[in-house]
Amino acid sequence: MDSKTRSIKKYTFKKPDLTRLRELASHVTYPRDFREHHGRLLDLLKVKVEDRILETLVQFYDPICHCFTFPDYQLVPTLEEYSFWIGLPVSEGRPFDSLEPSPKTATIAEALHLKPSDLVHPHFTIKNNLQGLTAKFLYQKASDFAKAKKTNAFESVFTLLIYGLFLFPNMDNFVDLNAIKIFLAKNPVPTLLANTYHSIHHRNIQEGGLIVCCARLLYRWYASHLPKSVFSKENTGKTSWSERIMPLTPADIVWVHGGTNTEGIIGSCGEFENVPLIGTCGGITYNPTLAMLQYGYPMKGRPDSLSLSNEFYLNKNDHTSLRMRFVQAWHSIRKFDGIQLGRKQSFAHESYTQWVIDRATTFGMPYTLPRFLSSTVPEIPLPLLPQTKEEYQERLAEAEREIHRWKREYQKKDQDYEIIMGLLEQEAYDSQQKDVIIAKLNERIKEKDAALDRIPGRKKRRMDLFDGPHSDFED
Repeated sequence: MDSKTRSIKKYTFKKPDLTRLRELASHVTYPRDFREHHGRLLDLLKVKVEDRILETLVQFYDPICHCFTFPDYQLVPTLEEYSFWIGLPVSEGRPFDSLEPSPKTATIAEALHLKPSDLVHPHFTIKNNLQGLTAKFLYQKASDFAKAKKTNAFESVFTLLIYGLFLFPNMDNFVDLNAIKIFLAKNPVPTLLANTYHSIHHRNIQEGGLIVCCARLLYRWYASHLPKSVFSKENTGKTSWSERIMPLTPADIVWVHGGTNTEGIIGSCGEFENVPLIGTCGGITYNPTLAMLQYGYPMKGRPDSLSLSNEFYLNKNDHTSLRMRFVQAWHSIRKFDGIQLGRKQSFAHESYTQWVIDRATTFGMPYTLPRFLSSTVPEIPLPLLPQTKEEYQERLAEAEREIHRWKREYQKKDQDYEIIMGLLEQEAYDSQQKDVIIAKLNERIKEKDAALDRIPGRKKRRMDLFDGPHSDFED
């Protein structure tokens, strides 16, 4: 491989102050119940991000493939992985698109266990042309509810604070209306992934700058794919992250996490051959076909160029109405089927690996490569088994939660089925009754005609009316 390198870009990540959020987290009385309702938000708040790792990672961002391209492998943040790490499912309904009408004050108040009269100026105000709630007001309400032991009310306000200041950070000490909408819709995963890709891509175009997304979620995702050796004490403080990342081979990467949903993978939507993601500032497509190894399936060959379309837009510059096309696409979700996926088998075909090597050569790496590249790579290892009792218990607990989630989903679908069958049965009954009524009416009409025909001369006059010559046609 050519030793060509490209220039390093200066990136920074928005890092909100989490001190007060972590203080409020200590008031969560039942963490397991909180996780059941709101996902793994408490776990994410505790994540400690290794210094400079994300700034190094985004140097590998590939603006053509919309992924991170390394010398002979690629990594792709996916909906399914983000869903696992945040502990919430991806709803198949329409995701946030910022085009939906603003929620009524009464709706917001009800969700937060507040009175509509609480949500007035200066608590509910406008900042940088966006409506929203001040963090100061929400912090006070959360503290009041915690002291009063109003668990549901406290958790609702606390969760909104996490959405507005941590998951979807925008302005300091302000929870904007976009975060409120996403909180109410309870489907944050597509928007979280969209903001990650969109902000990184936009700053890549600008050749540096501030990336605004949930940095800890991106870190949690990336760290899960790295071998433990890169975090060892021997490496910490002794080598830069670029020196730890560049020697890694495909065999070193932890491709599959045991808890990630690898069934029902969303592969494309609507008119697009890939997945259009709608964020708070714009939209971007991402390419699940490049993530097969992360799902535990083989990369059979180089990807089809159609599945790598690289759409991108900013809300303020969307002159082609691309946003509306993205929104419409989510009405038709297509998932990978068994033929596309093949057997669960983690290996990359030589043609794919060579394609990545060629792409990396053309694209150029940000750092010097200290190893030899080959398109022939060993079979990729399966997910690592739990190493400690705590890890095993966590995996077991996660599996139990997943079972409960699917059970609830099944029960909901079963209820929906019963309702639909009831409506269909009622419709069939109504249709049958209608046929009976029509038959009776026809019978009565016949009886009436027969009775009238018994009147002397009426039948002859009626026959003459239809069969005899009309006066208008007489000579």
